Amino acid sequence: MRRPVLIALVGVDGSGKTTQARALTRRLTARGVPAAYFENAGGRPLWNRLARVLGRPDGLALFGRTLYPAVEAAVRAATMARTLLWSWATGRAAVLDRWTYCQYVIMQARGDRGGRAVRAAYRIFPAPTVVCFLAVAPEVAQRRVLARGIDTEELAHLRALDAAYRALPEFGGFVVVPGDGDTGEVAAALDRVAAPLTGPLSR
Repeated sequence: MRRPVLIALVGVDGSGKTTQARALTRRLTARGVPAAYFENAGGRPLWNRLARVLGRPDGLALFGRTLYPAVEAAVRAATMARTLLWSWATGRAAVLDRWTYCQYVIMQARGDRGGRAVRAAYRIFPAPTVVCFLAVAPEVAQRRVLARGIDTEELAHLRALDAAYRALPEFGGFVVVPGDGDTGEVAAALDRVAAPLTGPLSR
């Protein structure tokens, strides 16, 4: 069986991962390339909402520094397993909003323990066909996060995330896509990456 095409988009919060991944999926589908969008998140918004209901500021405060990364990594593993099962069962292309690298980076940026254990556990997940890193200045990313009005991000944290991505041993194999431009420019760049894998796209 031919291995399904897995196109992963990664980057700091505010880099446009979700917007661009959803749009790329729509363009692939419109062109007749069977594809689906998958958000492979660790559940942070859910844990933060639960924490506020219980009178805690966020998920980290709710679970504690030791348990929270384990919960987050387990949830992300479950979502990634679902993604792979779907793609293998259908043979269709999957556009991945986040992947294993995002867990490594968030743990590094927070200074969590257990990074090696998570890497060892995540070895069961294959590398995507291509990984696109949406490169956005942390200042731009912060403005975008604030503009959407759902959550906030400290500039220092965004800078730590960006540095952690660039320090990944896998980073040299990523396709770096400039993400500071308008959405159309970013989409065109992603189309150029996807074309050799799926055929030319038209918007």
